[in-house]
Amino acid sequence: MRVQAVDSIDPSQRPVAIPQIDPVPRVSIQAFCETPETAAIVQTAIADRRMAKTHVKQNMGGAAAAVEAYRSAPTPNVVVLEATANRELLIEQLEELSNFCDAGTRVIVLGRVNDIVLYRDLMARGVSEYLVAPFTAVEFVQAVSNLFRAPGAKPLGRVVAVIGAKGGVGASTVAHNLSWALAGDLESPTIVADFDLGFGTAGLDYNQDPPQGVAEAVFAPERVDSNLIDRLLSKCGDRLHLLAAPATLDRVYDFSETSFDSVVDTMRAAAPWIVLDLPHAWTGWTRRMLIAADEVIVVAAPDLANLRNAKNIIDTIRGARPNDYPPRLVINGLGMPKRPEIALADFAKTVEAEPFAAIPHDPKLFGAAANNGQMIAEIEPKGKVAETFGELAAKLAGRAEARGAKRGLFDPFLAKLMGKKG
Repeated sequence: MRVQAVDSIDPSQRPVAIPQIDPVPRVSIQAFCETPETAAIVQTAIADRRMAKTHVKQNMGGAAAAVEAYRSAPTPNVVVLEATANRELLIEQLEELSNFCDAGTRVIVLGRVNDIVLYRDLMARGVSEYLVAPFTAVEFVQAVSNLFRAPGAKPLGRVVAVIGAKGGVGASTVAHNLSWALAGDLESPTIVADFDLGFGTAGLDYNQDPPQGVAEAVFAPERVDSNLIDRLLSKCGDRLHLLAAPATLDRVYDFSETSFDSVVDTMRAAAPWIVLDLPHAWTGWTRRMLIAADEVIVVAAPDLANLRNAKNIIDTIRGARPNDYPPRLVINGLGMPKRPEIALADFAKTVEAEPFAAIPHDPKLFGAAANNGQMIAEIEPKGKVAETFGELAAKLAGRAEARGAKRGLFDPFLAKLMGKKG
């Protein structure tokens, strides 16, 4: 069967040019708006996942209200001012505000005049950023994020969270082979982290048995830094490293919502790609990992329980991430003999997401890979399934397909399954 990666987003609904934005650190922000329209945009930005660590207070009244507020109170890390007044009044208000600003406070001005002279005047008076209306919530978040990015610093790594709609659907297999393709086909340093601490299979799949792994980090968050993570990583290839799960039951793995934050933050600074292999569980920390990730992949089999669960997960994550691409849907185990299946077109219509990829049921290939501790690309490097994982990696990276796609003998059959013409 010809396996084909398919775009999961209807072009008419695709957000335009979503930028890569680093999460904003744990800082305090106070915004002083003048119009309801701007206040609404700022409120939307506050709810963005990249602002999750910030403490934001929103006020009305613009620069005048800010001046009055800071006569008797310390200024936060960031002050946001909407300015609808004329240039002279704005400059006067900023000069007055400077008398009360603490050292290190950054100021963002939201204006309506696209004037280079005004921009230079604002920069000369210590304003950090000037956003001209109309602007979006994403552009506001990016402006705040850029304030805390060191000059010349490399971008933080992109986090891809992979979760199964139901246990046993092959989400870990997808996560591990996708990581292999990112590191191999795209030649991009990648960390795969197995967060199923009790039953994780990444060590088995990569034929690794590291003495230490994610447990050493998550149970001692105060020790987590780049040196610790580097010591805990197991090398699986030239560009692929594994943060393995202990896969033992000698302790109970109960975690708080923020338990994995420091581990993920440290990995983001260490590699361009971080793939999180999440357990099939709905806890505070798994929900937090899914919402905070740059990309979410939901792996499902074409049956009713998977349909219900996939829809619930996708709807929840889509609602919590209005400024991001929706979760990517991967259908795994397609065409299992004697198993009634929901047609792909019906599955996609119900969950409101076209499959990002459809992977066939191939017990011999996947069984051999699992038992040998190998990836699909190691067993059949020129095979269609390996090609699909390469295409998944390429699409996530926004590149052309990693390998040339040729029309296969079973393309019409797959197209028919998809409810399209072959």
